[in-house]
Amino acid sequence: MADSIPGDLKYTKEHEWARVQGKVVVVGVTAHAQESLGDVVYVELPKLGATITEGKQFGVIESTKAVSELYSPVTGTVVKVNDALADNPSTVNTDPYGAGWIVEVELSDPKQVDALMDATAYSNLLKSA
Repeated sequence: MADSIPGDLKYTKEHEWARVQGKVVVVGVTAHAQESLGDVVYVELPKLGATITEGKQFGVIESTKAVSELYSPVTGTVVKVNDALADNPSTVNTDPYGAGWIVEVELSDPKQVDALMDATAYSNLLKSA
């Protein structure tokens, strides 16, 4: 399982990932999350310019099995949303770490990412579950 967890990302215990690109963080859900959800049929995205808060809900992801809340790994302003998910939400299943990204957030405090888990810690979390 550790092989499927990209080493260049940060993770939350709620199974979101964060790719840090300077002051901007790209956010998505992990392969584990999308596998647990099953076939994703809808992703509710926040609005551009919205402020989202670390640990707080910023959207919803719906699958054929369940509806789950999306929690932000960081606090900041939404600078880009993946509008392609509206037409093809299953991209979250087929490419969770690539084309299935959900939002880009400009960090209000870049040090927040230091509190997120690295790939090893996230792998250990999955093993302990």
